[in-house]
Amino acid sequence: MGTAERRDAPEHDVAGSPAEQRFREAPGGAIPSQGREARSAASGAQRPAHYRPLWVEEPARRRRLPDPVRTAAVRAVLFIAVALIQAMVAFLCAMAESWLAFPMVMGSVAGTVVATWGALDVWVTRQVWNQRYGVVSAPSSTARQRRRERRAARRLERAAGRERERIRRRGGAGQLSHS
Repeated sequence: MGTAERRDAPEHDVAGSPAEQRFREAPGGAIPSQGREARSAASGAQRPAHYRPLWVEEPARRRRLPDPVRTAAVRAVLFIAVALIQAMVAFLCAMAESWLAFPMVMGSVAGTVVATWGALDVWVTRQVWNQRYGVVSAPSSTARQRRRERRAARRLERAAGRERERIRRRGGAGQLSHS
């Protein structure tokens, strides 16, 4: 509902927010100003029951990028923007047959190399960060199999150690030689 419709709306329909009520009551649709007393009384008062916030925060759909990755991404965007501007200026200088065309083409080639480096830097920084901090360890089937093998080997070693200890406690009985 636009401003004109609000002004012409009947008073008996559903009352809107307090601001809309003040808007309807003010002559000419102007929002009345509050005096110092009204402002101080309103600031100490509780919020009305029908208070509606200006915005509602929603949870983010994706997690925020880590700081080093975000820094690299901002740097890459700046490099790419400068390279695109250089390429555009080089093209316009070439169309105008200006002496600046050749230096600008060389500059745009260098800018393209730097922009490519910036994009690769984002990718490498993201991979390094994921490798250091972001990987959630979930054992694969081969890792599980190796862990089972190590456990079985430790179990056999412990059993052999217990057997040796048992033989030693008996005083060497059961040994074939005393070496």
